[in-house]
This record gives sequence, C-alpha cells and structure tokens, in this order.
Amino acid sequence: MSMIPFMKRFPELAARETRTVTVKDRHDLPDGEYGFVELYCDEPGCDCRRVMIDVLRPGTAWSKIWATIGYGWESLGFYGKWEGSGRGSIELKGPYLDPLNPQTKYSPALLNLFRFLLTSPDYVERFKRHYQMFRDSVEKDGPRDRLSDRIERKQIRLRHLRRRRRHPV
Repeated sequence: MSMIPFMKRFPELAARETRTVTVKDRHDLPDGEYGFVELYCDEPGCDCRRVMIDVLRPGTAWSKIWATIGYGWESLGFYGKWEGSGRGSIELKGPYLDPLNPQTKYSPALLNLFRFLLTSPDYVERFKRHYQMFRDSVEKDGPRDRLSDRIERKQIRLRHLRRRRRHPV
C-alpha cells in the first residue's frame, strides 16, 4: 500500500481545501505557516478509511516533513475487522504519530495542533469526502501489477506486526 497525496489526483481542489495554520508566539513550535497535506491509499480494493497527514512548511520549500500523522475516523470495531484481528487497533483509528514515517522534535506539538483541528466537524467530513473521491478514482484506474500488490501486502502485514510489538493493545 502506498499513500499518495490527494493533490496528485485533485490539484485544484487540494489547493483550495488543504488546511493551513499560522502559528505565532508558541513555546512549542517555530512561528510560521504549517500545511496539513492529505495522503490516501492507492491500493485497489482497499477500504481503510483513513488519511495520513504530512505537515509541511513553506520555510523549508514545502519539502521537509515536520510530522506524519495518521487518522482513521471509523470505530475500533471497524479497524479490527479491516485488519483481520477482530479487535480494533488504536494506531489505525488515531490520531497518532506514524512510527514508520518522518517525525521531528516538533511532531508531538503538531499532533496536538491537529487534534485541535479535528474539533471542527467540517474538517473530518472533508476527509471523508476526499477519501471517497480518491477511492473512486483509484477503482476507476483499475488494478496495479499483481506481483507488486502481493509484495506490498506482505510488507503491510510485517509493519502491523512490528507496530503491535512496540505498542501492544
């Protein structure tokens, strides 16, 4: 499974709807603008119902990832069925700092800022709408190479096992 920026498939909409926050005079974050860039799974048939967020800044040419945040909006029961364990995985539900992706010393503060953004029901609904748009476009494009899909599925299972060892439920 690979996570692809929403803006790759919907550049105009992403330009209008990507959430940004300007921070000033906080003790836990440098002053400036932070962009919360959405990424979604591009694996045909996947129904993970989650988003990964890369937090970027214009001061680093929008290229340095300051935090990688995962967020799933469904119930723990949904994620338990989805991953096949029968019990929900708190890591998939989120929000959480993804241990397999880039983080900085500011990541915990950015996670807290993201939690604040989630208090807006419109923001969560936007994720759901963007997810459905993205999934529809993935399914319309057809399946990818079967061998690479099998390899990726094995890698996903290994990642899930490693997460459970580090973060037992």
